[in-house]
Amino acid sequence: MSIKSTLKVTFVTGNQNKLEEVRSILAGLDKVVIEGKHIDLPELQGEPEDIAKEKCRLAAKAVGGPVLVEDTCLCFNALKGLPGPYIKWFLQKLGHDGLNRLLYGFEDKTAYALCTFGFSMGAPSDAVVLCGRTDGIIVPARGPNVFGWDPIFQPQGSSLTYAEMEKSVKNQLSHRYKALKAVEEYLVGNVL
Repeated sequence: MSIKSTLKVTFVTGNQNKLEEVRSILAGLDKVVIEGKHIDLPELQGEPEDIAKEKCRLAAKAVGGPVLVEDTCLCFNALKGLPGPYIKWFLQKLGHDGLNRLLYGFEDKTAYALCTFGFSMGAPSDAVVLCGRTDGIIVPARGPNVFGWDPIFQPQGSSLTYAEMEKSVKNQLSHRYKALKAVEEYLVGNVL
């Protein structure tokens, strides 16, 4: 499928920081306009790919056109991938310090950030799932507390947490960046 005009994609999120990152990273796609819209979707449970597919299906039905949804996980290797897709709730209940305390009894402080996007041209089209992963470690909170768990995640090869990085630096190595590059490749190769 190829389109000649501009493709308007609704990114379903209530998080302005995520919307800003998505627009920034996909800015090179001049035929794509990303609009944000908050839709109260259910908090699904399961594996990240299954969550993204179902969120995308529900969002496409609600929007009636092309949609992009995102699910982010923070996975502690010592806890076999938990909190994973439930990080939002763990962070709300425990805070940054509590997340660190989950690992006190473990020598292994490694973790990975996983971003999973679902894209659909709209109902009844199937969702395409695209992922990005960044390995790192969990550290005591450092940097501004502006964006979720960024203060406790230090990517592999960096001495800074996501929160301590300039946005432009983070947007070149984050799990979201990697997933959005996969989204970009998919759109260029299959839609635009």
